[in-house]
Amino acid sequence: MVGGYFMDREFPLERYRNIGIIAHIDAGKTTTTERVLYYSGRTHRIGSVDNGTTVTDWMDQERERGITIVSASVTTMWKDYIVNLIDTPGHIDFTAEVQRSLRVLDGGVVVFDAVQGVEPQSETVWRQADRYQVPRICFVNKMDRVGASYERTIEMIEERLGANPIAVQMPIGSESDFRGVIDLIDNKMIIWTDEDGLEPAVSDVSVEFQKQAAERRARMIEKIAETDDELTMKYLEGGSFSDEELKVGLRKAVLAGKAAPVFCGSSLRNKGVQPMLDAVVDYLPSPLDVPAVKGIKPGEDEEEVERQADDDAPLSALVFKIVTDPYVGRLAYFRVYSGKIKRGSTVYNSNKQKRERVGRLLRMYADRREDIEEVLAGDIAAVLGMKNTFTGDTLCDASNAVILENITFPEPVIFLAIEPRTMIDQDRMSEALQKLSEEDPTFKVGTDENTGQTVIWGMGELHLEVLIDRMQREFKVQANIGRPRVAYRESISQAVSKVEQRYVKQTGGHGQYGHVVFNLEPAAAGSGVLFEESIKGGTIPREYIPAIQKGVFEAAESGVLAGYPVTDVKVTLVDGSFHEVDSSELAFKVAGSLAFKEGVQRAKPILLEPIMKAEVIVPDANLGDVTGNLSARRAAIEGIEARPGAMQVIKAMVPLAEMFGYATDLRSSTQGRGVFTMEYDHYEQVSEQVAKAILY
Repeated sequence: MVGGYFMDREFPLERYRNIGIIAHIDAGKTTTTERVLYYSGRTHRIGSVDNGTTVTDWMDQERERGITIVSASVTTMWKDYIVNLIDTPGHIDFTAEVQRSLRVLDGGVVVFDAVQGVEPQSETVWRQADRYQVPRICFVNKMDRVGASYERTIEMIEERLGANPIAVQMPIGSESDFRGVIDLIDNKMIIWTDEDGLEPAVSDVSVEFQKQAAERRARMIEKIAETDDELTMKYLEGGSFSDEELKVGLRKAVLAGKAAPVFCGSSLRNKGVQPMLDAVVDYLPSPLDVPAVKGIKPGEDEEEVERQADDDAPLSALVFKIVTDPYVGRLAYFRVYSGKIKRGSTVYNSNKQKRERVGRLLRMYADRREDIEEVLAGDIAAVLGMKNTFTGDTLCDASNAVILENITFPEPVIFLAIEPRTMIDQDRMSEALQKLSEEDPTFKVGTDENTGQTVIWGMGELHLEVLIDRMQREFKVQANIGRPRVAYRESISQAVSKVEQRYVKQTGGHGQYGHVVFNLEPAAAGSGVLFEESIKGGTIPREYIPAIQKGVFEAAESGVLAGYPVTDVKVTLVDGSFHEVDSSELAFKVAGSLAFKEGVQRAKPILLEPIMKAEVIVPDANLGDVTGNLSARRAAIEGIEARPGAMQVIKAMVPLAEMFGYATDLRSSTQGRGVFTMEYDHYEQVSEQVAKAILY
């Protein structure tokens, strides 16, 4: 044992659980994580989000706002199982954090608010978990709140998420009378009596609940039996099931993604967390239960390879997060899929084709840490001192290289200009921006060509606000901040053919000569700039084609209308010519760039704007005012539905440009009761009238 933790395979791989707690903002993820740490003996007092004393929300901004921003990794133990737990953010602006965590997790606990049910961000994370095929269990939290409904939440999970929820618990009491649950598999009653919830009282089901519990248990058995042919046959033949058979059947269904068992409780009131932890161990996969990780062998043919979760296999590990820690420096979080990483050894970064030395290896406990000697297959840890390694990079053996599937992130949709106040701030700002962009792949830094100002890009107002706040606090940068602006794009509305450009320059000695002919046409939404060539008869030698492509991509970075990036255009190189002596890569790059600009100009360029999918929850009394305000903001309202507690949900598609400052408007028109969430959906052409206002 090292630093209170384990070396050699003291714990078999099937006793590991790499899980994430994922949910909509405010469903209670961080509170649930705090209870998990408390009951598993990692903390000796319960942290509170409201008091700013939680372990995983350790950044100042998280404690002040009461939201999770960076996913924190914590290792704990439960009943002789090692649980690596990642508490992910729920706010849509930090969706990249959720995505990269899901990529390395084996299972998830999805937390729902019993009053609100399935909320927009719950849908987003559920779909992301579907994409990465992460098995999950559901925890319906806040059962003690007014308006809480376990049954309605389960119905919403089925309807909105298209999932197969199986209620394995029945709540005892509701709202302020909620005091415990009946475990329908073991047929036991669990009541929490003490304040801390450390010692729940477990007993047989009392007479008053027996009939209802028997009905629900029968319904649960039917749903578990439906997930497996053998169980279905036994069920239809009227056979009875042992508790063990039900658990095995349910575990198989969860691992295959056919079912999601549902548990309930109130994390804040310390009720329901231990049975949920038991479920993590009983139903969620170990690294051995998930399919072997796939990767490609770097080289010409890029052959696909699989790596099994085995300590003796060649090393393969994925870096899923970079954190600049104020005390120890640059930390890289990684998940080992096969083999092992030892302190002081050298590993190979196959994406960067560079060797990296493994400095200190750390077992992370939110913002506290313990040194360890090695990390074995199936485990998650952090390493210090890697200079060239970034999010999405693969670490492996140089003699047995592999590149694991990378993580793709959405493009940022909002930007603002920022300038340092003094020369000292200039240096600090450069360092801060570099470190923050290393940590967050959806945060980009660039320069405005026209003004020379530094420009930062992000996923939303809150995202940029938090990053600027961190820059000012952690890096002590004083800066003037511009207004947030929308990341428009440019595209073309019609095809043009035979766009010709010759770049000829005669100087003393060698001249420059490049000649290209392009066809341009609009491409599918979201496809970016596509480059193809159909050169016949060697009119342009092969070696110049990459230079032409480079010229096109560089020219696409700023369009012809207002200098926004050009997207959704297909460029085909159809003809051209070269000069034996004067042609060069530079000449063809310039010709390609000029031809692209001219082609876009001729193909009726248009302006595109980001459209956001918004969901606004308002009291019945304010519905008219709020829908009127949304319509004035060019929103297309897609539907309105009633929610419990005399609330209405408005779903709309609305241009991002119209949503600046909306939070303040909504608060004032609903006396602070209205809330809204929005996420980027797609780019769409701006109407001529609006385009004129933007461009002139």
